[in-house]
Amino acid sequence: MIPDIKIKDFDYPLPDDRIAKYPLPERDASKLLIYKGGQVSERIFRELPSQLPQGAVMVFNDTRVVPARMHFRRDTGAVIEIFCLEPVDPAEYNTSFAALSCCSWKCVIGNSKRWKGDILHYFVDSSSPEAQELSALDLTARLISRDGQTGVVEFRWKEGTTFSQVLDLCGKVPIPPYLCRDTEPIDLERYQTLYAHVRGSVAAPTAGLHFTEAVLQSIRDKSIDIENVCLHVGAGTFLPVKSEDVADHPMHREPFTVSREVLAKLLAAHGKVIAVGTTSVRTLESLYYAGVRCIEDGKPSDVGQWDPYVREYPYSTREALEAILRYLDSQGLPELKIGTRIIIVPGFRFRIVDMLVTNFHQPQSTLLLLISAFVGGDWHTIYDYALSHGFRFLSYGDSSLLYRSE
Repeated sequence: MIPDIKIKDFDYPLPDDRIAKYPLPERDASKLLIYKGGQVSERIFRELPSQLPQGAVMVFNDTRVVPARMHFRRDTGAVIEIFCLEPVDPAEYNTSFAALSCCSWKCVIGNSKRWKGDILHYFVDSSSPEAQELSALDLTARLISRDGQTGVVEFRWKEGTTFSQVLDLCGKVPIPPYLCRDTEPIDLERYQTLYAHVRGSVAAPTAGLHFTEAVLQSIRDKSIDIENVCLHVGAGTFLPVKSEDVADHPMHREPFTVSREVLAKLLAAHGKVIAVGTTSVRTLESLYYAGVRCIEDGKPSDVGQWDPYVREYPYSTREALEAILRYLDSQGLPELKIGTRIIIVPGFRFRIVDMLVTNFHQPQSTLLLLISAFVGGDWHTIYDYALSHGFRFLSYGDSSLLYRSE
């Protein structure tokens, strides 16, 4: 049954001065709140390894943020912002990034009412040191279709440059709008995890922003197995829920990839799986329902928003993961590649993740719903403590280590 949840019950006062507008000088110098068994304590993030159990599996999301926000100009002079969300033609990320003269993406279109469908030209600041190179690209945008603030946009540019290079030259890192500032040079480095590898996200998996090489090495020194999954974070992940009833909130699809090796490690984890970030949680918990599809339909498919709630499932987590492995082996595939729209709200049954490293999230957001589900509804204890003890909030803010409530 789809849970009856009112989003107003997940509100809290967040003063603007508690939102971290910039990262701290050192990634691992942030505060770390620890929640276990209803009790709260605090450390410094670089002490995280001392709080983790030996022999655990720690799962990171190694997606990489792309500079997906570009500005174009109409012949009338109006500036139109185009924010690339996901590729349409070609639809595969790497193939689209490798395109040499043309590709189409689903985009958010800023100032969209002023775009009448004419061909837009990339806005080149003549004072920029790259002005000549940017002009030579001759980058244009054509509107193929529109649905409110989003649309499919075709980009064309001078042949010989990949679209990945076009974005590096013309795009800006899409920092969250609640920072209320333009992208600055510091964001090029700090709005990216050290282990970011697979290009495709339009928002950072921000729990990972705190990790340094020293912290990662300390984790390895405790015989903790570090593994990666990849979920490309979409722009809707951090948006507040606008409908009164959570049941009316549509979740967006996000593609994810999990290797056969990681699936095997999860099978052997024995109750010691630590997820770094809510995107890793959504990926890992989606695996169970992908496995159910393998058992019942013979192959995996995208995980729906309400799949966890619509019926009881008789299969164990082991059975579900083993079913995915059998499917991959039968097809000669090294990894599972599907998508998920899963929403994790109070009442959700966690089947894989035992501990969670995460930042502090916006009021009335799906991420706060996930936190509440993970700690058995006791999110107020955590957030009241953070607000009263000087913790910094949201993407560039402080961190927490949460133990799942039984």
